[in-house]
Amino acid sequence: MGIAFWGYFMSRTGVLAVLAVSLGLAAPAVAQEKLKVGFIYVGPVGDFGWSYQHDEGRKAIEKAFPGRVETTFIESVPEADSERSIEQLARTGHKLIFTTSFGYMEPTLKVAKKYPNVMFEHATGFKRDKNVATYSAKFHEGRFIIGKIAGKMTKTNTLGYVGAMPIPEVIAGINAFYLGAKSVNPDVKIKIAWANAWFDPGKEGDAAKALLDQGADIITQHTDSPAPLQQASARGKLAFGQASDMTRFAPNHILTSIIDDWAPYYVERTRAVLEGKWQSQDVFDGLAKGKVKMGPYVNMPDEVKKLAEETEAALKSGKIDAFMCPVVAQDGKTVECKGGDRLTDEQVVGMNFYVQGIEGTIPK
Repeated sequence: MGIAFWGYFMSRTGVLAVLAVSLGLAAPAVAQEKLKVGFIYVGPVGDFGWSYQHDEGRKAIEKAFPGRVETTFIESVPEADSERSIEQLARTGHKLIFTTSFGYMEPTLKVAKKYPNVMFEHATGFKRDKNVATYSAKFHEGRFIIGKIAGKMTKTNTLGYVGAMPIPEVIAGINAFYLGAKSVNPDVKIKIAWANAWFDPGKEGDAAKALLDQGADIITQHTDSPAPLQQASARGKLAFGQASDMTRFAPNHILTSIIDDWAPYYVERTRAVLEGKWQSQDVFDGLAKGKVKMGPYVNMPDEVKKLAEETEAALKSGKIDAFMCPVVAQDGKTVECKGGDRLTDEQVVGMNFYVQGIEGTIPK
């Protein structure tokens, strides 16, 4: 009894697991500790847009690794006050943490320096460290497609765009949307209203109303709730969904949605941690890799649907790009073409100018 107990005790403490074996005793199985994976969301998981889609990716992790992972999320975390929420996850044993909004970049880096054994993944950022990776998606590819749809479908030649924050990701989307529309309708104009928030249905809806009052008959958005789509629908106008398939909110007035599919990436990066293969990296994928998808093309003539499908296929194959050269900036200067016949990914993720034809200035 004494020897058996001692062998069991030593194996449990990890000091001399071989003792029980050497004495011909069966060593008890020790359950492997679950990997704790944490998520920080800028909006509620019920926004049915950006945060909702990231949370679908979190659920995919649990489904892919049953019994091996434990996930946690903190929702509606303001960017300016995110450091303590990120640190809360690091302090409570989470070894992989996804921070899913651009404004979390500096707080993520700051917390990461305190916890060098924790791996961090920051969405849409551009700063990395040994234990901080970055990832984003080519949302602008989808916006180029919906720009073509809008250019064909508008009757007033005035398109409305609800923007969240004037960061490069949003600026690139506005430019891609406008270039797509302009390529099929040279008379089209774009009006931009800023919500100055990622998720604020009231502000998003008010921005859409202002654009509709200015004659816009099609609304698109780079914000997280269905509010702009719903405002367009209430006026009998057309609109696009953002981040998730928003068809349910305006089935008779939606044209399509740009869908972010984070699940494969989240599963891949969790697997890398479980297998001890995680490394800091930067990933920027789009339609070709399935990180960006298009919702059903509806409420449009067959010829417009065909145009959208052909554009999607050409973007996937690399035959075309949203920013084919020459690209002319708002000031009339031609942007240096560093990618041969198109702008490079680096130029897109750092875009800080409007293209020629867009009126107004980028807010500071």
